[in-house]
Amino acid sequence: MKYFAYLISGALVFLCACSPKNAAQKTSTPTPSVKAPSIPIPSGDKFRLNAPKAGAAPVVQVGKAVTRELENGLKIIVVENHKLPKISVQLFADYEPVLEKDAKGYVDLMADLWTKGTKNRTKAQLDEEIDWLGASLNASPSGLSGNCLSKYADKYFSLFADVALNPVFSAEELEKSKKRYLSNLAQGKTDPGFMAQNLASAMRYGKSHPYGEVATETSMQQANLKQIKDHYDKFIKPNVSYLVFVGDIQVGKAEKLAKQYFGAWKKAEVPAETYGIPHPPESNEVDLVNKPGAVQSVVQITYPIELEPGHPDEIRVRLLNTVLGGYFNSRVNSNLRETHGWTYGANTRMVSDKLVGYFTATANVRTNVTDSAIVEFLKEMRRIKTEKVPSKELQMVKNVITGQFSQNLESPETVARFALSAARFHLPDSYFQEYLNTLQSISADEVMLMARKYLKPENAHIVVVGDQKQLADKLSVFSANKKIQLFDAFAQPVKEPVMAVPADMTAEKVIENYLKAIGATRLSEIKDLVADGALQFSGPEIAVRNYQKDGTKIAIEMKLNGQLISKRVFDGVAGNESGMGGATRAIEGKALEDLREQAAFCKEAHYLNGAYKLKIKQIDEIGGVKAYVLECIRPDGQLRLEYYDLVTGLKIQEIGSETNYSDQTVDITTVYSDYKAVNGVLIPFKTMIIGLTPAPMTLQYSSIMANQGVEDKVFKL
Repeated sequence: MKYFAYLISGALVFLCACSPKNAAQKTSTPTPSVKAPSIPIPSGDKFRLNAPKAGAAPVVQVGKAVTRELENGLKIIVVENHKLPKISVQLFADYEPVLEKDAKGYVDLMADLWTKGTKNRTKAQLDEEIDWLGASLNASPSGLSGNCLSKYADKYFSLFADVALNPVFSAEELEKSKKRYLSNLAQGKTDPGFMAQNLASAMRYGKSHPYGEVATETSMQQANLKQIKDHYDKFIKPNVSYLVFVGDIQVGKAEKLAKQYFGAWKKAEVPAETYGIPHPPESNEVDLVNKPGAVQSVVQITYPIELEPGHPDEIRVRLLNTVLGGYFNSRVNSNLRETHGWTYGANTRMVSDKLVGYFTATANVRTNVTDSAIVEFLKEMRRIKTEKVPSKELQMVKNVITGQFSQNLESPETVARFALSAARFHLPDSYFQEYLNTLQSISADEVMLMARKYLKPENAHIVVVGDQKQLADKLSVFSANKKIQLFDAFAQPVKEPVMAVPADMTAEKVIENYLKAIGATRLSEIKDLVADGALQFSGPEIAVRNYQKDGTKIAIEMKLNGQLISKRVFDGVAGNESGMGGATRAIEGKALEDLREQAAFCKEAHYLNGAYKLKIKQIDEIGGVKAYVLECIRPDGQLRLEYYDLVTGLKIQEIGSETNYSDQTVDITTVYSDYKAVNGVLIPFKTMIIGLTPAPMTLQYSSIMANQGVEDKVFKL
């Protein structure tokens, strides 16, 4: 029954392959009634030799934002745009971040609970009213945001203000929220991007800075209602807040609503938090999260930078970063992706912040080129510090930024964001109006000056999530002290070794213990299996039905709203798959071997027949559970790591590689739980897969029944 990764990967790839394409169509060209004007076309190839000369920076027409302020200090920003009959509203509380310490996570929990009921409306009533209005309402630690049709502005704003000013943080909703966050944290333990971000933040800022704190399962459990209520009462005040209206609303109307619903909101002193400024390390450090068996590594080269919004360097730094790694044709992406083919994308970011900003260079690369990718990242950082950017390249990047900036101005939300930034950071009135003129005036010498000031290839945290055994020796050369610091998924230091494997324990014994634990002696009594479940992920729920017979045949059906969207069948010899359009194609190669293996009622029962190669690697701790780690190579050479609980003997996890729906080879972690007896044999009713799609997916079986008399026609190709 453990075939979730193969089921989903095949289905997603096939659905993408069968999706309608915009095929070219032959159409007749109508005869024009009026002769088209003659357009002179340059002859010869001379006109191709030189690119058109750059013109002057386009005149920027930043939409008008009107600002007001209530007596309690609440600042109002209104950007009128009457093209569509809708408005968006944002309440933004501009307070300093706080250290949450041992209860890291309570600020996020506050945001999650903020929209779960008020003194005047229950959560159910809120949800019903928002749905009826066709509106939205979201919360963050800094406030609320949402939108509605302009004809419902009064009703919506009454609801918006009630949520903003009268939240009820209930114990019942807190427990629900904690469960959701704890589930996400559990999933994050096997998500390399999540682990890399945790470690990069912790190393960049240090855990004594709020930006460097990392939420853990323990800290989330320690968060309580008092902390949540105290935080809201201390920091959500009108005198540090902005109320932003965008869309089909007039200034007078917005001001009237603000006074009516927020005018009586009492101002109060908000605690002013101060923190030390983090600094880059004195020399390069290598920080590693071990992900055994990973076929890819996540690389982040990062450190803090002192760059506040509105600083004279900010626009110059944006130009520098765009050249280096801020768009598709940037230097690092051209190097790592286009020249070497090591990654699907490499980029850099240089972010300003009123407390402390940061630099990071990021890429997901194949394990065997991790060190080479780091070399090229550092080389590009050094090169732009010592070589002037050629004028053609510099002008091209300026044009890219100009196009992005000008396009963004078409959105009224951008205008509102500019106005909010100008108010928060005390920017001059002409800052955004003159943005492109400032950009065009920047010289190559200034870019080099910014590079020498802000790029630190010798003073960085080199963060890697990958297979320690394959990477340790290669990565140590990048560390000034030739040592690697090891961390877990939540940026906590790891001490080695974890546990030694007992001398008398072998891979074969681990499998024997597993078969004994699940009751494999009764497998011979099972003739067929029928399983019904639901695939849950960020999209709509998908119904899944699986048929197995004789341990050699399998059929998998996936339906959305009752409509078949994918079917895969293996008759013991060959296999095929079909999608919504009815098209059928043969399954071959690795995918066919996947189905052959998964057709077995228990694939592990075949591990000891000599065709599989097994090796016990080590003992690791997975989610607080100590497990034997086995290297398993199946007959066709496919390798995966399998984890078996030391106490129960049950399999809890597998790690292998798959081709995802974007045709990328990625690490896939499959987690098994909720074992239940079916005809005396334990089968996992819950399977979670991480890495195949951007969000983790869960397959929860509601029913698995044995010996249902499944007919052979179910497996007919």
